[in-house]
Amino acid sequence: MSESYRQAYREEALDLLVELEESLLELEESPGDMELVGRIFRALHTIKGSGAMFGFDDIAAYTHDIESVYDQVRDGKVTVTKDLIDMTLKAKDTIRLMLDGSQPQELSKVIVEEYLRTSQDDKPSLSDDMPGVSPDGEIKGEVLLMGAGPSDEKKQEDRTMKTYRIRFEPDPDIFLTGTNPLLLFDELGLLGDCIVVAQLDRVPVLDDMDPERCCTYWDMLLTTDQGVDAIKDVFLFVEDRCKLTIDLIDVPVAAKDKEGYKRLGEILIEKGDLAQKDLETALSQRKLIGEILVEKGLVSTGKIQSALAEQEHVKSSREKVQGKEETASSIRVAATKLDTLVNLVGELVTVQARLAQTASVMRNSELSFIAEEVERLTSELRDNTLNIRMVPIGSTFSRFKRLVRDLSGELNKEIELITDGAETELDKTVIERLSDPLVHLIRNSVDHGIEPPDMREALGKPRTGSIRLSAAHSGAQVVIKIEDDGKGLSKDAIHAKAVEKGLISSKADLSDKEIFNCIFHPGFSTAEKVTNLSGRGVGMDVVRRAIDTLRGMIEVTSEKGMGTTVTIRLPLTLAIVDGLLVNVANNRFVLPLSIVEECVELTGKDRADAHGKQLANIRGELVPYIRLRNEFGITGEPPRIEQIVVTGSNGDRVGFVVDKVIGEYQTVIKNLGRVYRDVEGISGATILGDGTVALIIDVPRVITIAVDEELRRTASIGSSPA
Repeated sequence: MSESYRQAYREEALDLLVELEESLLELEESPGDMELVGRIFRALHTIKGSGAMFGFDDIAAYTHDIESVYDQVRDGKVTVTKDLIDMTLKAKDTIRLMLDGSQPQELSKVIVEEYLRTSQDDKPSLSDDMPGVSPDGEIKGEVLLMGAGPSDEKKQEDRTMKTYRIRFEPDPDIFLTGTNPLLLFDELGLLGDCIVVAQLDRVPVLDDMDPERCCTYWDMLLTTDQGVDAIKDVFLFVEDRCKLTIDLIDVPVAAKDKEGYKRLGEILIEKGDLAQKDLETALSQRKLIGEILVEKGLVSTGKIQSALAEQEHVKSSREKVQGKEETASSIRVAATKLDTLVNLVGELVTVQARLAQTASVMRNSELSFIAEEVERLTSELRDNTLNIRMVPIGSTFSRFKRLVRDLSGELNKEIELITDGAETELDKTVIERLSDPLVHLIRNSVDHGIEPPDMREALGKPRTGSIRLSAAHSGAQVVIKIEDDGKGLSKDAIHAKAVEKGLISSKADLSDKEIFNCIFHPGFSTAEKVTNLSGRGVGMDVVRRAIDTLRGMIEVTSEKGMGTTVTIRLPLTLAIVDGLLVNVANNRFVLPLSIVEECVELTGKDRADAHGKQLANIRGELVPYIRLRNEFGITGEPPRIEQIVVTGSNGDRVGFVVDKVIGEYQTVIKNLGRVYRDVEGISGATILGDGTVALIIDVPRVITIAVDEELRRTASIGSSPA
């Protein structure tokens, strides 16, 4: 078997495992949802069947046992319990390890065996029919090594989605037996997507109505993977007191032809509600066929509504199947190929900029026209290429449900994770790097934020705490929030700890934001004891560094007793950045435009008024600034009037002094080579239209370096002899 095919199976199986985990967590909240059970069964069946096909016999054999359990769930012989969900989640983790080749099948069997031994209520039904389980609950090794038998495959084939037309005409005296038709319709709805239309043409006038007699009959449309027998079973106890008609009218998987469903007249004739000659007479008039038939009294309004509902229902069923087919027609592309494509587009953007500049210098109208056309095409190609790398952040959100579930169980807390904005798209590279910081923030909310159930109850809060994870677009950025309704941060405790560690002065008058920012310092923790989850002061500084690396910002707000909110702002992509191009001597630099607030002049008078301090008075506010000329060791005399680019990073306003601000520039980011990879303060480079290189400034890192240098300078002055 070719390794490429095996790798394709691994990728498909990993996607199915993600879907499996999501379905299991939803099933835990809605144990009676048979559609979720079907999704879980299909995921397991696909993993098993494809595994056997591509040589993963151990996975196929192991998954077969779990699949068999869920087959029993579908047949109503096993109920959904927390133990079952726990077992399946462990099995999902085991399959993941088996895909990596790090979990032998012999060890994997233990998970199923343990469940079968502990689930006393389900054991008899499992041992009756489930292949591979003996009456005493032991797993038979010989059967475990078998794949799905022919009966399994046939069962899967029989579960093709079909649409049935059902007419239920109960006897007028059916109410006297205590039968409630509405309960029958509810039971029918459990089989699939169902629409019910009441026919009222037999209802007499009010004076003649007998409330104990049923004068209504019903038309139903049902799309299900069950057969006719399952539908008849719903009406089993009333079959002697009704007239029941069941017709197969559509098989959605055969809907690949794009023709529409039957017309209204055809449906009415097929159901016996209209004669052919009456239809032909009605069609000779230029009106809607439904209106004509009702006006002439040939068909009741209810029958027209039933036929229209059938048209819409079948159309909707076909669209669902076609949507699945379209999804299945997508192709997998290796991430490295996408990265190569983005790099090539970046090169093309650079060449296009040089072409535009050359055309401008030569003043050749024909060349300028070609340059404009190339610019348009390059822009479209760039946008489309970057869109290919965009993926919904929901793929990351879904994994946190399992995290919160496991942690809340470990800490004996009741916590609900609410997600919002899962469809928000981000560059795949950003999402990959964002996962670890989000894990740490959510663990903090679970461990430090949400109180134990009894404590919450005593405080007048619901026993179940909530963590809300949301994402939304905001211009060229994505805003991600992690909000909890726990005890919040203690400003006093943070302030005391910061003073103790020498981060701030005990007399300093700090805002709430400045106090909360102390938690991002390395080694900072107010936890009274160290746990398996936290308390060592390692993590929040790593979170901030990770967000800074993504050119993002992080901010914390909290209200004691009410909860904490962590807000993260990130660029949509790391491949291209809208920047502000500046000049220092003969050097060009780019500052990310997303954090630039304004540009102001710095004159000699301004410098004199600051008395040697690197502070600028901007509309009454003192803003510290950093000279890029000094920071990067650039020689030469600065101009008489310099420019300050004021940036806002993590809530702090800091200025960068440059010789001249050139203007906005959309930058294609190039990574620095191995020799310059560790240069601090520079996050990358770009090639300008004239072929020169401009360095992209890592604003948070430059600020950190400048602050550290100032602290060292102050410390050396304080320790020198008087």
